Amino acid sequence: MSLVSGPGRGGTHNQDALPDQLKLAVDQHVRYIRNLDTRKDELQYWLTEHLRLNGVYWGLTALHLLGHPEGLPRDATIKFVLDCHNIDGGFGAAPGHDSHMLYTVSAVQILATVDALPELESSKYGGKAKVADFIANLQDRESGTFAGDEWGEQDTRFLYCAFNALSILNMMDRIDVDKAVAYVKACENFDGSYGRIPGAESHSGQVFTCVGALAIARRLDLVSQDRLAAWLSERQLPNGGLNGRPEKLEDVCYSWWVLTGLSIIGKLHWIDKSKLSNFILRCQDTEHGGMSDRPGNMVDVFHTCFGVAGLSLLGYPGLRKVNPMYCMPDDVVQKLPYWHK
Repeated sequence: MSLVSGPGRGGTHNQDALPDQLKLAVDQHVRYIRNLDTRKDELQYWLTEHLRLNGVYWGLTALHLLGHPEGLPRDATIKFVLDCHNIDGGFGAAPGHDSHMLYTVSAVQILATVDALPELESSKYGGKAKVADFIANLQDRESGTFAGDEWGEQDTRFLYCAFNALSILNMMDRIDVDKAVAYVKACENFDGSYGRIPGAESHSGQVFTCVGALAIARRLDLVSQDRLAAWLSERQLPNGGLNGRPEKLEDVCYSWWVLTGLSIIGKLHWIDKSKLSNFILRCQDTEHGGMSDRPGNMVDVFHTCFGVAGLSLLGYPGLRKVNPMYCMPDDVVQKLPYWHK
């Protein structure tokens, strides 16, 4: 298997040369993800129904990056996604749940990853155009930003989701991109980082959404790249892990939120990649699979996805290359019509 390598991706490594405790437990992680939907006798399964569609996206993405795209049954995955489709064109967290931007982008990403976007046209609630309409109708035409659903909460997360999904659908023309880009710029703070709305505290999660949106819109010229890279590099703690903002604990998921911003602007070398890789690997359950937020804690599919994706950005051997703008396999993103205009 070819190894992920290149400028800013951590170079080429030989996994056989790594100490056993620092090797990625691929088989265990694949088994853990495959078994998640078999635990319906556990209360936790039903308490997390509001995350079901997101969970499929997290698990599917991790499996593809681990080199096991067959890990989830394709037909059953497509059927579940379409069962979450609603009459307004959006998707809910599970069948019967209300539509929301966060679930809608997960649905679009899942279908793109398994090469099933044409299946949308068979939905009884309309095809790609209906999904695009749902997203476009959530844009505030005055400010340019987006709400998550009909109740109107606004956040740069939802703006990013709109850009992500519409670019995959090749329907960015349904929205006012320029106004949305101007809104993202207004969310930039003096430190070069971003908040969820103008004037809000800088947070590395919002860096991913804002810089990711600007990258999709091809407007990285608006990013204060050195200031942002300095702020992001300061998120690394002595144990190698990354936090989301100053004075907070490290967390595996920030291996994604922080690294993506650095990767997109070509500054991935501004952090200690080896120490971060070791931190991520210490957060895995090498016996039962899965990753946790920090060593010794309970694993979950959310942290498993973003831990694996972070390792992919770092150039960990044997992993499929992830796209830092989308958190999807890079070869899937490169085939999107939007990127060939």
